[in-house]
Amino acid sequence: MDENDFKGKRVAIIGGAGFIGHHLALHLNNLGAEVNVIDSLQVNNLFSLIANQAKNEFSPLYLNMTTQRLQLLKNVNIPLSVVDARDYHALSEVLGKIKPHTIIHLAAIAHAGQSNKDPYSTFDHSLRTLENALDYARGNVEHFIYFSSSMVYGNFNNKAVTEDTYCEPLGIDGALKFAGEKMVIAYNQVFDLPYTIIRPSALYGERCISRRIGQILIENALNGLEITISGDGSERLDFTYIKDLVHGVERVMKSPNSRGEIFNITYGSSRSVQQMLEILYKEFPDIKVKYTDRDRLMPNRGTLSVDKAKSLIGYNPSHPLEKGYVDYITWYRANHSNTQIVEVPEINSLKIKDNIPENFINR
Repeated sequence: MDENDFKGKRVAIIGGAGFIGHHLALHLNNLGAEVNVIDSLQVNNLFSLIANQAKNEFSPLYLNMTTQRLQLLKNVNIPLSVVDARDYHALSEVLGKIKPHTIIHLAAIAHAGQSNKDPYSTFDHSLRTLENALDYARGNVEHFIYFSSSMVYGNFNNKAVTEDTYCEPLGIDGALKFAGEKMVIAYNQVFDLPYTIIRPSALYGERCISRRIGQILIENALNGLEITISGDGSERLDFTYIKDLVHGVERVMKSPNSRGEIFNITYGSSRSVQQMLEILYKEFPDIKVKYTDRDRLMPNRGTLSVDKAKSLIGYNPSHPLEKGYVDYITWYRANHSNTQIVEVPEINSLKIKDNIPENFINR
């Protein structure tokens, strides 16, 4: 790809109506790419929210956010194909129509805790969808980008992990992500599939509904709920604002140096959960916090070095926690008051599509 030219490049994002996916779709579209989103809307998205709204006190807020995602995509004419990527023939058919130059695979269960509770669904939505996408991609695409996770490293034993650090995943999520990496590499070995693997960490940002730590803290503060911290607050994570991750993917796609490589795409400097709390205290001085025993299946993490991404592809993260998290809090304040504007359709009346903007779905 020409260093500054996305125009005419067709990109298919599998899982593209999710948190990362819709941000990425909007950014690549703005750069001139022809972006197509493929998503079943079933995993931590519109349809699953509708089905489980009675079980989640934040359902109105999350329904609002997922509808916002769809509307933002519609506003810039990014087509959405509502397809279950676990269906080999359905996925192959829609990819055959798009004929993408690049496939970005994001489909997954987004929460490590949920993965440990439901290994079958995690395998189904992560590795099965990946295998289907890879099988279409061989011989058909110029670049396959796979989203892995910092969870592949397991417990961080050094001050900072690099892409060459030995991986010893802990729990279902990390194990399956690492297996996914090996599948992608195998397709390169056997079929010469050009690939890049991305390892993000501790993401936060607008319209996330995955109940990551930064999101939970803000929601509880806004609703006057007690905040529960697993551990004593000293745990360090490489908190990464969504805008930095999207910038990293742009650099991966632009630079030929990214092919056949694995990159940590994070802020590149860990911060403690307590430091995130201190930022929250400045915005919500009356919040109440309690500390509980740490989850034994959650690895001890820290900094992911981004030196390789900086030197090879020109990655330049620019949102430290003091900037990105404050922006996120500001956005949440503005959107929290709008939680009642979503009209939830009744599943039994088969009007689910009513909650998707008109003329949005490709068939």
